[in-house]
Order: sequence, then structure tokens, then C-alpha cells
Amino acid sequence: MSNDNKIRAVQDTAGETMALGSQGEPVAMAEQLPTLDSLLPELLQPAWAFMSGYPLAAASATVLVFFMMALLLRFVVFRLLQGAAGLTNSAADDQILQILRKPLFNTVFLFGVTLAIALAELPWGEKFLIHAVLSFIVMSWLLASLKLTTIMLEAFSSDHRFKVIESRTVPLFDLTGKLLMILVGSYILLMIWGINPVGWLASAGIMGIAVGFAAKDTLGNLFSGFFIVADAPYKINDYITLDTGERGKVVAIGLRSTRLMTRGDVEITIPNGVIGAAKIVNESGGPSSSMRIGVPVGVAYGSDVDAVCELLTSVGEAHTETRSNPEPRIRMRAFGASSLDFELLCWIDKPEDKGRITHELLMGIYKTLGEHNIEIPYAKRDIYIKEMPQT
Repeated sequence: MSNDNKIRAVQDTAGETMALGSQGEPVAMAEQLPTLDSLLPELLQPAWAFMSGYPLAAASATVLVFFMMALLLRFVVFRLLQGAAGLTNSAADDQILQILRKPLFNTVFLFGVTLAIALAELPWGEKFLIHAVLSFIVMSWLLASLKLTTIMLEAFSSDHRFKVIESRTVPLFDLTGKLLMILVGSYILLMIWGINPVGWLASAGIMGIAVGFAAKDTLGNLFSGFFIVADAPYKINDYITLDTGERGKVVAIGLRSTRLMTRGDVEITIPNGVIGAAKIVNESGGPSSSMRIGVPVGVAYGSDVDAVCELLTSVGEAHTETRSNPEPRIRMRAFGASSLDFELLCWIDKPEDKGRITHELLMGIYKTLGEHNIEIPYAKRDIYIKEMPQT
């Protein structure tokens, strides 16, 4: 086989991924592609015609030429692009160029290797080697695309004027994008090796049904994770309380589970299937990050209720970590069995400070009411002895 026909064979092999018939056989499209000798400058064509008679020399020259082209791409073109990227304030373009260096170098150099393999007229293994080299190129781009997905999502979700993706949906887009890239990469690899993926897809469908029944709980948590990310009933660093009593700060939202850090520094992992069906109280939600706390107070019957309201208001305003807008408020809630029931309402900035500030307000209320001789009633039992026993 002549060198031109060898080169066409490489082009046919690479073109299998784009030209398959209805039965999966390659379609002869590569014959219309130009040969290497037609791409060379007219000045170099006599030298190429001479080297064509020496397959190993032609293969070595081809590898050397494409290696020099790959080096030129890496050290000249990329240097210029990196210089232009350094003029921007974003670090994403620098990271993208750094990731693209390797797959572009591999693509240029390894394409030359495939041509060299065709030119070398190997006695065996030629097709296998070409397929292996093309597979390496695909894997190089697949790994780079997975990294690029993460960087692009971070760039489009960061806080700047080009923000187009909400931060809470980043995990959803990240997983979906990576799954699609893995599927596309796997499809291209199968096509390179001449494997018809239709049968594999049918087998995967049957296996998917079996796996779905065997891992229904895991899949339930997975789908619940998708809905939690999309619906966003809470986000990272929010304080939430579940209907089962768990309360803590959200430290991680995964596709299988959500993790809470309680005030006792205990991490709770809750499956998304459970948390998706639970009633969630988001203390950090609403129009602002502040929240209201209520401190119940009971005073004895006969107390001056106006004075009680003034004293409780002064306690709320005197605390350094309660908000002045809205200002503290007092509400009389009920006539209790042995007390007049009031509630001091204050707004705080951080839900995690609820316990500590409530403690400090209770201490202040007790001291203030004591200084003004306002009794805080407590349970009392009087025992009357109707008749003394006879001794």
C-alpha cells in the first residue's frame, strides 16, 4: 500500500466517528479528504516524494514535524494568549488556558503519530495502534472538559457583573454536564473501536431497570437532591429546623444527603429523601437574614403593666446585639393561672446567636424586675392543717 493510501486509511479510521451507515459500517468519506502531499508547500513536495520510498524515515520525519508544531503551539501561541489573559481581572481565563495546553498538545502531536504509524508499514497491529492513539486523544479531551465544566460554572456563578447561574444550582449543572460529557466521550470511544453502541444501549436499559429496583432508596435520595437544589428551600450556611426536631446550620448539600452542624458541633447527615418530605423551618429565610426571638415573662397579678412594658423594652434596647430597626416590642399574651403573661420580641442578626442572646435577655429581665420590686410568680403550695393530731 502506498503512503498516500496509508494516510487515507488513517483518515478513514478517524472519520469512522462521523460517518457510519445505518448498520454501523464506515462510509467512505475520507477519500474526498486531501492527502498529506497535497497539503505540503510545493517546495517540499520533492523531498516528501523521496522520503516516501523509506517508510521508517518518513514516519520519523512526520513525528518530528508534528512534535515541533505542538511545541510551537504550546510555547508561542499559548504564551501570547496567556499574556492577553493576564490583562483581565478574572482568573478563569488563565485556568482555562492552563487546562487546554495538554489536550491541544496531545491532539497535534498524536495526530502526527497516527500518520507516522500509517507510513511506517508495520507488519502487524497498525489498526490497533491507531485506534489506541485516537482513544488517548479522546480521553485527554474528556478529562479536560470535566475540569473546564467546574471552572466555567464557578466563573458564571461568582459574584460579578457576568453572573448568569445561581450558586444553588451549580451542583445540578455540574453533575448534569459531567454526565453528558462522559456519555458523549464513551460514545466516541465505541465508534473509534468500531463497536455499535445500539446493542449496548439496549442492554443498559435492561440493566437500568434492574438497578432501579435494587437501589430505589438511593435513586430516591438522588432525585430528591435534584429537587432540593432546584427548589432551594435552604442554602449553605442557613439555619434550619426540621419537624423531627433537628436544628443546625447547613454545611453541605449533596445529591444524596444534606449535612447539618448543630450548636453542639455535632454533624447530622440526613438523606435527601427524608428531608425532601419533611417540614422545614428556615430561620435564615425571608426578606432579610435577621430573625425574631421571643422571651416569655410572667409577672404577678397586681403589677403595674405599663411599668412592666417599659422595663422590658429597656432591657431589649440595652442589649448590644438586638436590632434597633425593627425595635424591641412587648406583647401581653394571656391572663395566666398565677401570672400576667408578657413576651419580649427582639430581632437579631444571626440565628446561631439565638440561644446566647435569649440567655442574656432573661438575665437582664430578672435583674431589672427585681430592682423595681416587680414579682415574678412561681408555683407555691400552702398546706393547712385542719386539726393537730392527738399525741
